[in-house]
Amino acid sequence: MKKAYVTILCLALSLISFAQTSDVSIFVADTETNQPLPGATVYFEELEKGAITNFDGIATFTEIPNGNQAVKISYVGFRTIETTIEVGTKKEFFFKLESGRNELDEVVIQSSRSTRTVRKIPTRIEFIGVEELGEKAVMNPTNISMVLRESTGIQMQQTSLSSGNTNIRIQGLDGRYTQLLRDGFPLYGGFSSGLSILQIPPLDLQQFEIIKGSSSTLYGGGAIAGLINMVSKTPDEEPSLDFMLTQTQALGSTANVFYSVRNEKFGVSLYGSGHYQKAYDPEDDGFSNLPKTTSLSFNPKFFYYPSDKTTFWIGLNGTYDDRIGGDITKIESGENGIHQYTEENLSKRLSSQTVYEKQMDSVSSLNIKNSISFFDRKLSIPDFSFDGKQTNTFTEINYQKASKKADWIIGANLYTSNFDENDNATLQRDQRDVTYGTFVNNIYDISDNWILETGLRADYNTDFGFFPLPRVSLLYKNDSGFSSRIGGGLGYKIPDIFTEEAENINFENVLAIDKAALKAERSYGVNFDVNYQARLFDAVSFSINQLFYVSAINNGLLLNSTDDGFFTFENATDKIISKGAETNIKFTYKDFRWFLNYALIDTKLNYLAGNPQKPLTAKHNVGSVLMYESDKWRIGYETFYIGKQFLSTGTETTDFVTMGFVAMRNFKWGTTFLNFENFTDRRQSRFSPLVLPPHDSPEFPEIYAPTDGFIFSVGVIIKPFGNEDED
Repeated sequence: MKKAYVTILCLALSLISFAQTSDVSIFVADTETNQPLPGATVYFEELEKGAITNFDGIATFTEIPNGNQAVKISYVGFRTIETTIEVGTKKEFFFKLESGRNELDEVVIQSSRSTRTVRKIPTRIEFIGVEELGEKAVMNPTNISMVLRESTGIQMQQTSLSSGNTNIRIQGLDGRYTQLLRDGFPLYGGFSSGLSILQIPPLDLQQFEIIKGSSSTLYGGGAIAGLINMVSKTPDEEPSLDFMLTQTQALGSTANVFYSVRNEKFGVSLYGSGHYQKAYDPEDDGFSNLPKTTSLSFNPKFFYYPSDKTTFWIGLNGTYDDRIGGDITKIESGENGIHQYTEENLSKRLSSQTVYEKQMDSVSSLNIKNSISFFDRKLSIPDFSFDGKQTNTFTEINYQKASKKADWIIGANLYTSNFDENDNATLQRDQRDVTYGTFVNNIYDISDNWILETGLRADYNTDFGFFPLPRVSLLYKNDSGFSSRIGGGLGYKIPDIFTEEAENINFENVLAIDKAALKAERSYGVNFDVNYQARLFDAVSFSINQLFYVSAINNGLLLNSTDDGFFTFENATDKIISKGAETNIKFTYKDFRWFLNYALIDTKLNYLAGNPQKPLTAKHNVGSVLMYESDKWRIGYETFYIGKQFLSTGTETTDFVTMGFVAMRNFKWGTTFLNFENFTDRRQSRFSPLVLPPHDSPEFPEIYAPTDGFIFSVGVIIKPFGNEDED
């Protein structure tokens, strides 16, 4: 009997031991710098549990069975580790990943055209990853404006109350000076201008890459203020399916769906989005602050992998967007008495992208790409309409080679733009531009601490001539967490009629570009920044980035009135100079992150008497974002201060503060969320009127503050194949 008890006791202890679990923390760092790697993937294959490392490079797991467990640790641009850990012997495990920058299929930052990680590129690049994009998609699932608005030094400038048209300003410079790319293709801008931001939904995007300052050497004309490259999600062997449904109290409904999967030879990603917004008038003044909108988007992509070294893919992007704002009565019931004013934008976009990528050997690759973009837009107000079509094409071939100390890229491209105004228009403002370009770029490791990047582009436009565009950047880094970059380059912009000033007056009575009389805009710019990151205590990490910049534009394109009531484009007689500083500070403590930022934007119009500050540009901007992130919860609280601005009349506006709150709860099947955007209801109508009489032909003052006020939204993301963020 005694032996039986002993046997039963041993079996019980064995079962208890077998059933025991432990909490595990896995720290992932860079072998060369010993710095943590946020965003690395840690996956227990047999348990089918995965997590992403936080800003301290730590991934945490609960209830991992004791014993040997196979774990896979990966990070884009680094060699993957597959190993076994013995859970139960300790709770913390430390791994270092080696850089895989010579493996050309592991591209980290596409906009740099380099295979290096962001820490080893002399050009200053701001990176927004998939986790933060997911949070911003919850806040605004219809377009990317939320992602960009909260980046330091970037302003989303609304140009129309009735349509909601919005332009992006980097460091105080107009939207036409920022180049918008998707997967390296220049698909947006020109005639679409202020509608571009509003027609790019965020759910199928994997990351954002932002380069501030002149980037024309990398991607040609138009990137005087900088460029923003949106990188799409690509299919993986594990299928992905997301349904996202959102409803706002402002009568807006949005549905998004994304699906992707691949096998050895083929892959596919499918994205669709639909948005409906009723005309919304929070002031009850009879005019809409959000236009009535019906928007549909689709984006299928098909991938072919003939070998491990070759990828071919083709994608289509289509958008139908109809937005009408203005007099609520006319929108809902039709024209009646004094209810006559509306502004309608009906637009259709169709574009194709084709890419061939071939890894020639272990250190070199060949890339060929082409896109064709077609945009059809009709803008209508009472007694006037602006109607036209724009077709853009982009073709490029480039060759890349990476050695132990140097990375090279050499290439050539062709860009064409053709705007065709409706033949019935009184003013015919058709314009066709053709630009040929060649470029070469080199990144050279002078030593372990110093890296130099140099580049040269030569563009030739058939109407405006030759543009040599050199650039240079230098990076210093050490193992103590300190790094610094300095760089600069030249830029240019070919004149066209699609400026903020022309759009503000709906292009009415705006004369065509006179190529014989106008010069191309030219620029130069310099950036200098320092970075430092360290651990203040065992559980608290700290990082700071301080940027200083200056950009100058010669021959700025101005829209001036004529004696006979028309508007004509002229070159400015002196410079536009934008200088300032940006400060970004981050604290992390366990599951908490606190971001602080400050932007000083001092943009002066030297061609005007007294060198005044650029209108609608706040000189001082401050932001604070506090986030809590765990496997189950993401909770954020944000505060933004926008300083005083000047209107075109010289009138000084009031400053204001906006606040927001978002909460997300992860489940195995998906995520639910609540978002309180601008819950203090700061809007311009509280400071000054948005609409001036007469009612039947109103005037709209310049917009310097939010117009829609408080927006509450609730939604759900359904993941039929499971939520990777939930253990």
